Amino acid sequence: MEPAAPQVDLLRHGEPEGGRRYRGRTDDPLSARGWAQMRAAAAAHGPWARVVTSPLGRCRAFAETLAAEAGVPCRVDPRLEELGYGAWEGLTHAEVAERFPAELAAFRRDPLRHRPPGAEPLEGFLARVRAAWETAVEEAQTAGRVLVVTHAGVIRAVVGLVLELPPAAMFRIMAGYAALTRFRLDPARGPCLLRHGLEPCDPAR
Repeated sequence: MEPAAPQVDLLRHGEPEGGRRYRGRTDDPLSARGWAQMRAAAAAHGPWARVVTSPLGRCRAFAETLAAEAGVPCRVDPRLEELGYGAWEGLTHAEVAERFPAELAAFRRDPLRHRPPGAEPLEGFLARVRAAWETAVEEAQTAGRVLVVTHAGVIRAVVGLVLELPPAAMFRIMAGYAALTRFRLDPARGPCLLRHGLEPCDPAR
């Protein structure tokens, strides 16, 4: 029997304190429910040979705990930070709609050409995510199974990049809290998407 192909799993962080908002790089910690969501995801989808994580606390705290408990390496990669939302950072969707109605309407029509005020340029974001993804793929070629703990925007970007979708499609890819996206690294076809966005059983429900 041939050995299993290497895999890279992308796991979105669980629910942070403060609820849903344009969080970006706002460094809110995981809520108790968020910890439970991520533990359920790890139990359902692990184990992994190594862990890579965004430096933001809602990813890093769980990633380092999981790696320590499993006795595997954990690497922090700043390129896995969430997309920066500029003036919208930390605001709820209702607050953005109230304070920036015209900008929000333009963003929804064309998120490529109408970025939030002061937001991270999309080209730079995609470039850093691509570089982080390529490093994770290299690690998986030797380690076998790698877990990347990161954010919805990064996961959307990786799916778009691997499937060669136009950049605008990224904003139509959903990723729920503690949802897992899995790629098998097929030696003939390259990365193949096996699953995306299926949330684990939420113990808080």
